[in-house]
Amino acid sequence: MSSKEDPKGLSGWLILVGIGVVLGPLRLFTTTFPIFQPIFVDGTWEALTTVGSEAYNPLWAPILIGEIAYNVAMFVALIYLAFLFFSKHYLFPSIYILIVVISLIIIPLDAWLIQFVMPNEPIFDPEIANEFFRVLIGGIIWVPYMLLSKRVKATFVEGMPNKSGQLDASGTGASA
Repeated sequence: MSSKEDPKGLSGWLILVGIGVVLGPLRLFTTTFPIFQPIFVDGTWEALTTVGSEAYNPLWAPILIGEIAYNVAMFVALIYLAFLFFSKHYLFPSIYILIVVISLIIIPLDAWLIQFVMPNEPIFDPEIANEFFRVLIGGIIWVPYMLLSKRVKATFVEGMPNKSGQLDASGTGASA
């Protein structure tokens, strides 16, 4: 089969990937902003981080700041991922996989760290378990697709360096 017959373009199963890529930043924003915004408005931050308050724990501030920083970084990464997807940039599959792997590490790590300030709570409450398994199942499906799909290999080629490592005049790295 010649490369001209290979499936190419943002169609086929990539439509589902594209829907996830578009909805990802929206989903993250709509699920995290309502959680973190009230912390700074209703006095929760002060209660958790003020020495001597009943709810104080010295780990609350670094954990909350870390969670907020992670979510902001993930939001930016998901916007960048959408840009890579629609520009068909060669980095899209790698960045997609990296985001999945980072999520699979951070979700249980965050749950474990929360155990230090809330030891009586289950480490994986239903919400955290659902999020972890959502990312895990998505990763089980889409990571192999990113690595093995002919459509992915044929579609995400923009900006790819040629064998000498230089981009050609068109910026695609394709040789003339």
